[in-house]
Amino acid sequence: MATNYNLSRVILLSTAAALGGFLFGFDSGVINGTVDALQLAFNSDSAGTGFNVASVLLGSMVGAFFAGTLADRFGRKPIMIATAVAFICSAWGSGISSGSLEFVIYRIIGGMAMGAASILAPAYISEIAPSKVRGRLATLQQLMIVIGLFMAFMSNYWLAGLSGGATEVLWGGFQTWRWMFWAEIIPASVFFFSLLAIPESPRYLVAAGRVDEAGQVLKGILPSINIREKVADIESTLQEGIKPKFRNIFDSYTGNIHPLIWVGLGLAILQQFTGINVIFYYGATLWKSAGFTEGDALLQNVISGSVNIFFTFVAIMLIDKVGRKPLLLVGSLGQAVMLGVMAYVFSIAPGGGPDSLTLGPTQGTIALLAANTYIAFFAFSWGPVMWVMLGEMFPNHYRGAALAVCGMAQWGANFIITISFPVLLSNLGLGISYGIYAFFGVVAYFFVNMFVDETKGLSLEDISRGGANRKQPLETNAID
Repeated sequence: MATNYNLSRVILLSTAAALGGFLFGFDSGVINGTVDALQLAFNSDSAGTGFNVASVLLGSMVGAFFAGTLADRFGRKPIMIATAVAFICSAWGSGISSGSLEFVIYRIIGGMAMGAASILAPAYISEIAPSKVRGRLATLQQLMIVIGLFMAFMSNYWLAGLSGGATEVLWGGFQTWRWMFWAEIIPASVFFFSLLAIPESPRYLVAAGRVDEAGQVLKGILPSINIREKVADIESTLQEGIKPKFRNIFDSYTGNIHPLIWVGLGLAILQQFTGINVIFYYGATLWKSAGFTEGDALLQNVISGSVNIFFTFVAIMLIDKVGRKPLLLVGSLGQAVMLGVMAYVFSIAPGGGPDSLTLGPTQGTIALLAANTYIAFFAFSWGPVMWVMLGEMFPNHYRGAALAVCGMAQWGANFIITISFPVLLSNLGLGISYGIYAFFGVVAYFFVNMFVDETKGLSLEDISRGGANRKQPLETNAID
């Protein structure tokens, strides 16, 4: 792709799309400070609490699955606008809920928005970004996710500090946990109005036969490009005269799912099975189980969020220089080691069960350092790189459908991990639970080493012709 590009415009468009990532992160993090308050408010047991927390992920599976195919049919922009509206509705409804059923319904609506945003933002960014900076710009999605997480932690900590706790009354006679959810309405509204100002993806426009519009968008991004040549290049990787469809994930010659889909599924599932969202969803509960006060536990979330943001910037600096695969390999081993340390510390801590677990000063320090180092490894590797890979590794003619399948799998794995953690915590304790996640960190290393190839520096059209996974024989631009 031409190197003379309008960087400021590309960054502006990417940032607008990545605001969906901010809401993805905020919605994921806001639940962290409300878990115990929800349990009291709705009088739920550990399994019920786990479902209240994890219900958002059921919606995320649905949103991720349908968003890709809907975006291929109606465009990236309209579906992203719909996600912004869903975020606003979910934030309001979660805060006004008076029971578990009502709460779960609104959280599922928010989950649909999260699932859609998680795949549409990286897809849109990858489709408007020049290959030279595509990795860094696609990583912007993850940066916004971690900033959203951090802001949710900060908001929870600040609101709980004002009232004295998540269950205490704050403003207007409403408990603090309700205001924690309502705080999301502000960034969701900003996302909505930002989307109204951005253009449609040029690759979608070409697939839809709107070539003149695509040329205008490309000209705004790449002023010196030969529009006819670029449009022809995009068209050569699409099924002539037909928009991408879900059935294109099956190879037209063998009838089997393209092997590259299985690679994407592995990346999506393993990102969750190393346990990152246990820390983000249950961080406050986890640290209180380890003997921290509610205030200290919420403050620890803020610290973790800061670490997450800093090392996501490290990923932005490295991803287009070092490449995707090396970061995934280093991150896999680093996460496994840190999870192993946490598993050991929690397994030898006195107190037995999770409700009576206490960490001494030395053990507590080691656990905190290991947890934050684990977050650091995740933040510069699997956090951003998995989404970058999913956004760029699939050919043009089935990218939307592939993202739908992999996105659903990612959120499904997230659901399994999230809903199972309270049960693991009650029955096995923190030590064994974190040992399980450490094992999957090792599995992730070998998976990446064996099956993932580099996409650094390749245009999406090069990748569509087989430039990404050269070891995968099916990626030979066989158009269905």
